[in-house]
Amino acid sequence: MSEADCLFCRIVAGEIPAQVVLETERTLAFRDVNPQAPTHVLVIPKDHYRDAAALAAADHGLADEVLRTAHTVAEQEGVAEPGYRIVFNTGPEAGQTVFHVHGHVLGGRGLTWPPG
Repeated sequence: MSEADCLFCRIVAGEIPAQVVLETERTLAFRDVNPQAPTHVLVIPKDHYRDAAALAAADHGLADEVLRTAHTVAEQEGVAEPGYRIVFNTGPEAGQTVFHVHGHVLGGRGLTWPPG
């Protein structure tokens, strides 16, 4: 898949609408179209990285920024204090279906363990 075909790159470019909840210079957070919890927001770097491993290897500091954005989203959504989960699926067997790294911020209900 090329970056031009990437769903999340197209959202960053404004070609596909999304319900944005937070934007920074290098990150974008928007509501998941198929929410699995009352709060389900995706946090992505605006630049294209295939998965969490590629992000960690390629850009010092950006992974930290993605996590800070996720925490800010949790605060804005009112789930920071009771608790929230951040999930990065890396690879098809982990459930990654869009190959642009993204963290799922989930909260607003009890989250059992193990998941799925």
